[in-house]
Amino acid sequence: MKNFDLIIIGAGRASNLAVSAGKAGKKVAIIEKSTLGGTCPNRGCVPSKLLIGYAHVANAIKEANRHFIDATINNIDLEKIFAETNNYISKIDGRYNSRFNENVEVFKGTGFFVSNNVVEVNGEKLTAPKIVISTGTKAKAPEHEKAWTSDDIFPLKGKVPKSITIVGSGFIACELAGFFSSMGVKTKLIVRSQNILGNEDEEIASIFKKEFSQKVDIVFDTSVKDVEYKNEQFFMVLENLDGKKIEHQSEALLYAIGRESNTDSLKLENTSIQTNEKGYIKRDEFFETTAKGVYVVGDAAGVYMLQHAAAYEVNHLGKILLEDCNIPLKFKYMPHGVFTEPEIASVGITEQEAKKQNLECVITTTTWLASAKAMSTRLKYPVTKFIVNPKNYEILGCHLIGPESSTMIHQVLAVMHINNDIRHLKEMLYIHPAMSEAILPAAVESVKEIEKYNLEV
Repeated sequence: MKNFDLIIIGAGRASNLAVSAGKAGKKVAIIEKSTLGGTCPNRGCVPSKLLIGYAHVANAIKEANRHFIDATINNIDLEKIFAETNNYISKIDGRYNSRFNENVEVFKGTGFFVSNNVVEVNGEKLTAPKIVISTGTKAKAPEHEKAWTSDDIFPLKGKVPKSITIVGSGFIACELAGFFSSMGVKTKLIVRSQNILGNEDEEIASIFKKEFSQKVDIVFDTSVKDVEYKNEQFFMVLENLDGKKIEHQSEALLYAIGRESNTDSLKLENTSIQTNEKGYIKRDEFFETTAKGVYVVGDAAGVYMLQHAAAYEVNHLGKILLEDCNIPLKFKYMPHGVFTEPEIASVGITEQEAKKQNLECVITTTTWLASAKAMSTRLKYPVTKFIVNPKNYEILGCHLIGPESSTMIHQVLAVMHINNDIRHLKEMLYIHPAMSEAILPAAVESVKEIEKYNLEV
């Protein structure tokens, strides 16, 4: 039995805690069954955004005629693009490992619980008074053994496909479909309903659907019924709601149909740790599970399944474990972005959620056309949508669709973080004519509508 001050299962965002604890003189064991860094830098947000950078350039060339420029793409070296991405991924494990000092011992293998405070890995038993679970999630299994999930794209093994079929309607499906299509790979996105990005505000999702459908071949109200793999090709039968069947084939088939709990290998049955009906680990406001001294952060808890949420939680857990902090973490808001073309950024409630909750609110949608920098893109669809409490001017929701939305929304987040009052956005000084200035008329419109609303009630 090896004794530690802290055991961490899962070396994603929680590796930051191992670094801090090691620097504080704690003896730390960190267990990882795959590559240090977890999903985000190895198989998720980081490599996928590296690919999207190439997509932006390709799309700009393809759409240059919008700016009265005649341009063509002579060649796209996809093999080189993936080789560069794979090269980046190959160095992540070493970079993460180099951050640990002599107090941190790394165990490569699958860790599982023997009891509440004993963990086994590679036949070796470890114990500590504090244990942190940070095992993330895994992609839901594809419906054919040869098909991919998003976890199989990075690092890409073998040749880049000339054609791909992607099943799904969420941000992972859209981001990957957008990339492959922009690169000249024959791409088809299969969506079971008429909805795409169904978690977004309906008005924003409608704009996205119209614009994205012009870039990617999307088949709505359709499911994959039969799949056969032979001669390095997938042969599929697609079926729509009317029962009409269509034969379709492609070199690659990728399912992006969501992610699920990754705790099945932890043998929680040997502990008093409880999970919910979806297999995510229950915890209190201090991240502690139903087993004393055992904590869970990130996607494994199934609350906010986003990398920036996990990093924020790990940082706060470090204060609890290393600095005797007794203040629970309460998120004021939780933003997210969809890194496609069009790009989306969102925080807070949607209009449909506001109506469902019967909230008293003022809702405005404003174009970006008052900003010369936004006008220079020659795109007409970008909008900012605010959902605001008319009694105290509190921003309940903000939704943007347009270039660099994920950057622009941060000025809204700053106001929400410090003193959530949309009037600050109306009164602040903007650089003219920066893209971010498009927020100004949206804030002005919202405040005007709130004042009109309050006069009428």
